[in-house]
Amino acid sequence: MATSHNDPLEELYRRPGFMIRRVHQIAVSLFIEETGKLGVTNRQYGILFVLKHRPGIDQISVANLLGLDRSTTGMVLKKLEKDGLVVRSVGVHDRRRHSLQLTRAGEKLLSELAEPARKARARVLSAFTPREQTLFLALLDKFTRAFNDSTRVPLDPHRLSEKAIPGMRGPNDVRTRKLREGSPIRGSVARVERKRNPGAAVPR
Repeated sequence: MATSHNDPLEELYRRPGFMIRRVHQIAVSLFIEETGKLGVTNRQYGILFVLKHRPGIDQISVANLLGLDRSTTGMVLKKLEKDGLVVRSVGVHDRRRHSLQLTRAGEKLLSELAEPARKARARVLSAFTPREQTLFLALLDKFTRAFNDSTRVPLDPHRLSEKAIPGMRGPNDVRTRKLREGSPIRGSVARVERKRNPGAAVPR
């Protein structure tokens, strides 16, 4: 992106928004280069990471913690579910809400991603000296905090505690464990729900 100081495009290339977009493109490319063999996107990695450390949260909470819109979050989760990496289970007190858990396959993949993700981060920061790295990250953090509420999907990292939302089945719940292990329990869940509330539709 070499241009002379007299080039009129220099004004465009020096705009913060343009440079930030380029930084994001480069960071994503480096992540894909390091994780390519595992076939995981940065968004998929983010969701897997969040569910590892916030098991039992719902889809909306995942979107809030990552600053993603709900439709994008839903599409990515659908792909992860299809691949057997994430599973949903029905809330105990609110059947309209579904908690999300990593399956064993999801936990294994996230473990395999740890080193490639670390290398990708190191490559992103390799353009700077150690002191510049600290400053760069501090300035990015300051900028995102200053304008977080101005975005359509503000990041909300402090909304949830380590515990799952009340009413969600935890990772050690019997049915959740069976789901994570891939056991076919839909029929048994349906029978239990019909006994509790005859005529009610069982969520699928």
